[in-house]
Amino acid sequence: MNDSCAKGKNARLVLLEGVRRDLDEPEVWELAVQHAVAELGAMGGAVHLRGSRATLHLVTVVGMDPADAKPWTILDAEGCEAPAQAVRQGCSVWEPRQRFGHSSRSRGFGDPRLGYGLAVVPVLIEDRPVGALTVVMTDSGPTPEHWDFLHKVTGWAQERIAVATLTGRSEENVRAGWPGWNSRAALAALLDSSIRTGERASRTTALTSALAEASTCQDVVDALAQNVLPAAADSSLFLVVNAVENGRVRTFGSRGVGGELLEKVDGRPLLDRDPIREAIVSGEPVFVRSLEEYERRYPDLISLARVSGANAAIYLPLAAAGHTFGVCVIGYERYDTAPSSEETTLLKAVSALVAHALERARLYEAESTRSHVLQRSLLPRDLPRLPECTTAARYLPAGRGMEVGGDWYDVIPLSAGRVAFVIGDVMGHGLAEAATMGRLRTAVRTLADLELPPDEIMSRLNCALGELGQDSYVTCLYALYDSTDGHCSIVSAGHPPPAVVRPDGTVYFVDLVVDPPLGTADPPFQTTELTLSPESLLVFYTDGLVESAVRPIDRGLAALSELLHTANRTDLDRLSARLVAELLPPDHSSADDSALLVARVHALAADHMASWPLPEDPQAAQLARGLVREQLRAWRLEELTTTTELLVSELVANVIRYAKGPMRLRLLRGEDLICEVSDGSLTMPRMRQATDTDEGGRGLQLVSILSQRWGTRYTETGKSIWTAQSLPTSAPAQRLRSDTDSVPG
Repeated sequence: MNDSCAKGKNARLVLLEGVRRDLDEPEVWELAVQHAVAELGAMGGAVHLRGSRATLHLVTVVGMDPADAKPWTILDAEGCEAPAQAVRQGCSVWEPRQRFGHSSRSRGFGDPRLGYGLAVVPVLIEDRPVGALTVVMTDSGPTPEHWDFLHKVTGWAQERIAVATLTGRSEENVRAGWPGWNSRAALAALLDSSIRTGERASRTTALTSALAEASTCQDVVDALAQNVLPAAADSSLFLVVNAVENGRVRTFGSRGVGGELLEKVDGRPLLDRDPIREAIVSGEPVFVRSLEEYERRYPDLISLARVSGANAAIYLPLAAAGHTFGVCVIGYERYDTAPSSEETTLLKAVSALVAHALERARLYEAESTRSHVLQRSLLPRDLPRLPECTTAARYLPAGRGMEVGGDWYDVIPLSAGRVAFVIGDVMGHGLAEAATMGRLRTAVRTLADLELPPDEIMSRLNCALGELGQDSYVTCLYALYDSTDGHCSIVSAGHPPPAVVRPDGTVYFVDLVVDPPLGTADPPFQTTELTLSPESLLVFYTDGLVESAVRPIDRGLAALSELLHTANRTDLDRLSARLVAELLPPDHSSADDSALLVARVHALAADHMASWPLPEDPQAAQLARGLVREQLRAWRLEELTTTTELLVSELVANVIRYAKGPMRLRLLRGEDLICEVSDGSLTMPRMRQATDTDEGGRGLQLVSILSQRWGTRYTETGKSIWTAQSLPTSAPAQRLRSDTDSVPG
């Protein structure tokens, strides 16, 4: 270029015009960005070009760390990032202090390597924004001269791209109508083609990443729809992935398909003249170009084609491990918008990748289904309805892709107005952990039925875990509540403490003596004793509810306490649902299962309890019968007098004959009538089968016949023998506090 032409031009632009004209598109954009960065004294720069209508794709980066540029590889064209603003507005944009690779909301100097502001100019074709050139500034904003240079350098790049692409075209092509290098229409076409190619490559890469994370068949379908269809089949109406099992078509997943069509397709028999059969047998794509062609080739399926609303469709075979098991069906609105041969090649290439991902997902879903069925069978199907408490529970498995876990909970009714609450966590995920959980839950229920103290139950659980022969790490908490006096005994083996909510709404966590987890503990276990006010809440949980990689347990406990204090506590189902929703929102990632058990404890009314000491002599039985008779008359339960007198006579006689120590009689009127005789001996009675010549041995047999159920348990001073009888239907309503009473919110 001579001096007269160069006069008045920027030196860098003069230098750029002297560059050879056979550069390819990436080289042109890289050279343009390099000179823009040098001219403005900037840190770095980049170019984004429009992909689909809704995205911008990064095509060139200069002077920036790849890690910083990665978040802006694909931008939402409607987003708040500076390049998106420039393309959307069609004009220059200056974003002071916006950091490259971060949202416009992420302002501030932060890491100085990321720059202090972005100067962006749009790339225009026929006044239509198709991209943006961004320069990362390090000081004050660009001057008017800088803006002028940026606009000129983008114009130079657009012209050079057209020239570079047309280099090598023959004169015959030009005479035949091939546009010249300065044709903006040609440049637009070339840019659009380049953008589509880049977008396809980008989406295929994204598909590979998405399929690697897919754990279900619908995940695979979603990944295919999101990352391939927009690049290879822009006009598609729907996507359906089908497999053939036992001569029938099974739908794995779909996108854009109405329920009516899915109902007709899923489970239909595979026909002799069927595009799915044809694609599977041939192993090649089957393309149907019109409804007329569809009716001619597959007359028995034309009704399905009409319901779909598509006028053309392609059936891509899915094969894995040498076996073609299904097809991917893509429907199109018009034949002329169906995929080109290049797009069909792309679809064929990704179908193998999708097929392997589907096979993996099918195996995962089958295994996951078996695991979750096992876990549901091991957890309580329904919590018991008890007069001693009102309960609600929630169980949430870990995030998607995780195996079944070992969290569990239980509510166990016991004798004499008592109830046990259990919650535990077998560390890890898998069938082995779920099986261990099931064994421990069964062991807890068995030990609880023996009416053993909480510390002894935990000691025996510790031994049982060792006998399982597994190197398991288990936390467990056992709480025993007595509705007659509000007493609660808690033993913890490495488990977090329960929260208590008093009726006035104050919340505290029980100051537990926490022993090591089961499998590592050395008995005896320590018991924590406390007294609960009637209508208090006991909140049990596993650590997955309050702790995660991004939330330490102290913050989780504080959040739980605040929710319990402010939430409406009248309906426990709603309360537990809110706790789970607030502590484990949908966007909360957790690698651990979570279990929650909430119990409102009730107290047996004082006038529904009666207790008397008895002398240690043969007259005690007569005295006991008189006390029972008077009390049942006061409770208007005269129908039970005869039976109860017989029961108490046998129980007292058994103590006088075989036991020793202070003797006490107690009657409890709850849902049943409980008759209880305690003594100071640790010797437990044993029912045996008396022969015809035996003078004794029939007392406990008589007790078993007369009562609905009976049992024994150890106490702090000895043992207690109890019987339970159903109340007559005509009995007055009991006065046990229940969930229908007024409860503070």
